[in-house]
Amino acid sequence: MSDRTWTPVFLPADLPLPAGAYSPAVRAGDFVYVSGQVPKDLRTGAVVGDTVEAQAQQVMRNLTEVLSAAGASIDDVVSTTIYLVNEQDWTSVNELWTTFFRTPYPSRTTVGARLRGVLIEVSAVAYLPLR
Repeated sequence: MSDRTWTPVFLPADLPLPAGAYSPAVRAGDFVYVSGQVPKDLRTGAVVGDTVEAQAQQVMRNLTEVLSAAGASIDDVVSTTIYLVNEQDWTSVNELWTTFFRTPYPSRTTVGARLRGVLIEVSAVAYLPLR
């Protein structure tokens, strides 16, 4: 028996399970914590795009789908962390950000990182009060 006070978020049955030992997202109280999303098609596992802009678009589609599985939307996001292989891509990603998020924007941290075969990864926290 577990004293766990959070629950995993499950994606639709037509999507494969994550390859690693993690949940796509977890709900803890009023918050949904979304694991880092990479630019892979959730159904096929293929990397989508060869530019940071194209990959960021796929990452945001994935983020939206995981949030939806948790009963949340992009408008519920209060904080994000962006991981970039090339820190010089910050400007391009920042411009794209305004096409996904509205003001007031969620808090954000951007980190240079070594990623495995992709140019960008994004994790997020959404506020979704229990009803």
